[in-house]
Amino acid sequence: MARWLTLAAIALILAAAPVSAAGITGQYIEARTCDVWTGPCFANAEMNLGGKHAVMGWKVDRGALDNVRLDGLSVVAVVTASDTLGLEQTGPSSAVLIVDSKANKAQREALVNFAKKQGGDLLKKIIKVETAKVELDTTGCTEGGCAHLQAGQASIKTRCLDGHHDKVCGNEVNFYPPLAKNVDAKAAVATQHAYIGAGFNETWKDSERRGAYVGSFEMK
Repeated sequence: MARWLTLAAIALILAAAPVSAAGITGQYIEARTCDVWTGPCFANAEMNLGGKHAVMGWKVDRGALDNVRLDGLSVVAVVTASDTLGLEQTGPSSAVLIVDSKANKAQREALVNFAKKQGGDLLKKIIKVETAKVELDTTGCTEGGCAHLQAGQASIKTRCLDGHHDKVCGNEVNFYPPLAKNVDAKAAVATQHAYIGAGFNETWKDSERRGAYVGSFEMK
């Protein structure tokens, strides 16, 4: 009987123990300074000339990381690279992270860790971490392509792709995949994409480019 009680107690302790990552899910948006929905001929023309800057944003709907709840909080990565951000990143990149000002100290640290996991090699070199009010909403229309992000000096607004008016060469595809891991997203038009902060020695403003992704993420 004593042995049974001991095993039962251990089982209860293990069941109640928090895990490091508890199925984090939420909304995702990105925009970059090159077309992602495009024909190969247009993509090849931009390669190594454009597409070296991007803004990526995550809003956690539900979940925890490092035993810290992140429900309702957001984090944004602003990236600049030596090469076109695309199928394979071979050159160096730097990033500024913008963490939701609603987060406490533990949540800020968890959000930074989360962004690093989601961004992979692109976020290996973080040169600055800022805090700011973050507004991220990907539910602007039923088609799933209407979204907006405002985080300090970084911003994105998107609309759905028009299969007729947004076609240029007629064989457009999702030439580049999303930059983040664990993402389910569709291509969209970035009607606005800008970073005018002081994190880098450069800023950018872009508009009406087929260079955005809007969707969701799930990190198990």
